Amino acid sequence: MRHDPMLAIQADLLRRVDGLAGERGHVSALRLHDEVDQIRHIARAFHLDEVEGLAGTLESALSLHGLGPVVLSYLDRMREAIGADRLAPLFQPVAASATVVPLRA
Repeated sequence: MRHDPMLAIQADLLRRVDGLAGERGHVSALRLHDEVDQIRHIARAFHLDEVEGLAGTLESALSLHGLGPVVLSYLDRMREAIGADRLAPLFQPVAASATVVPLRA
């Protein structure tokens, strides 16, 4: 069986997104911005355009509105764009929640 580096990149991105979602209000605005910036850079390097675009838009939203329910919506959309359904057998999410919970700094 060959090692697919893109699966490793997607799993890393998914861990990052789920990690942020799992913190639910226990993350500072500065740390959230830094983490989203890291996700955007990784997505750009590996030509994951949809993930990069969502991360960039989330960074803009954070700059304008700070923390709020919009964050989890974008994290959910990034998770879908990463292809979480293809990685499900390889990776169990940190927090699987169908509800949107506002983050607080």
